[in-house]
Amino acid sequence: MAKTGSAFGHLDDFRAKHPGWITGFFTYDLKNEIENLSSSNIDQLGFPDLYFFAPEHLIIVRNDEVEAISADAQSILQQIDLQADHSAGEQNRIRLRSRFSRKEYIETVEKIKGHINRGDIYVTNFCQEFFSEDAEIDPLDTFLKLNNISPNPFAALFKLRDKYILCASPERFLAKRRNKLISQPIKGTSKRYDSPEDDELSKQKLRGHPKELQENVMIVDLVRNDLTKSAIQGTVKTEGLFGIYSFNQVHQMISTVVCEKSENILDVRAIKNTFPMGSMSGAPKISAMQLMEQYERTKRGVYSGAIGYFSPDGDFDLNVVIRTLLYNQSEKYLSFQVGSAITFHADPEMEYEECLLKAKAILETLGQTRIFSTDLTITSDPSAKNAE
Repeated sequence: MAKTGSAFGHLDDFRAKHPGWITGFFTYDLKNEIENLSSSNIDQLGFPDLYFFAPEHLIIVRNDEVEAISADAQSILQQIDLQADHSAGEQNRIRLRSRFSRKEYIETVEKIKGHINRGDIYVTNFCQEFFSEDAEIDPLDTFLKLNNISPNPFAALFKLRDKYILCASPERFLAKRRNKLISQPIKGTSKRYDSPEDDELSKQKLRGHPKELQENVMIVDLVRNDLTKSAIQGTVKTEGLFGIYSFNQVHQMISTVVCEKSENILDVRAIKNTFPMGSMSGAPKISAMQLMEQYERTKRGVYSGAIGYFSPDGDFDLNVVIRTLLYNQSEKYLSFQVGSAITFHADPEMEYEECLLKAKAILETLGQTRIFSTDLTITSDPSAKNAE
């Protein structure tokens, strides 16, 4: 729909023309429109910076009820029923590679920590790409597998011509309910265990871990600051701090920050005021984003962006694009990225291991146990449950 430079303005115009349901995505690199930033890292996926559309047919599932909004709703439901037994297409052998070797990643984290020690930044999210060239997958089958392995509340399957987003995100970026803005940043992760005792111990360690608490509170402060740009004065508050939420594979530390939106601020402007989300950027936000452009080796694009919808009643809901496979079918290029928060107390080797844990659900989906990098073969532990 739009390239960086006027994307948010185009979305405002598009929404005015289509006041009903619209859905689409924002890429991380819209930061270049919001701030005086640029992106020069490689991009082999080719997604537009922003894309929204008004659907011709809409299926809404609430609990056990299904509603079809269409000029011919019955026909659409019949077509869906006929395609219920989806047959997976061919999938060739996928050889995953990494942009960073373990050694390079650890050395880069040490450099980033040097910036933290000098006071350039306090926390950042450092991301790396895993990719496969000449990859052939069945996007729907792959999404269904990923969603089965890692079911999450903000999952999404998005097709834009020959490009696919297969997303299993647990994180909400920003939502609007009537006049209330809601942001729920995730910072803090621990593994799930089969043993109830070990699983509870993992939760307790997460709840009291100094680094995880530090990460979370710094991003909460950043989100609070972002929301003040759109809020009625005095209404920004933290409704829940350091909440521990258990998903099938992980325990997550999630905080909830809310405000009452000023009537003078349009919805798209409120999104722009908080974009990109604090959990995927850092603090101070601009400095962190500048440094990550320097140290990362791939343009983030859709990863670290947001997928969501606007509804006819004026509400909207947007996720954070993490735990996501991106696929350019024409180029046969398959990609996913993972990141970890780097703070003063970060252990580079542990951060690298956290990245591998975050990649585990996708590796299992693709039937992979190894990732090839420039100087070694990384073998994931098939007995460990994934974390992100």
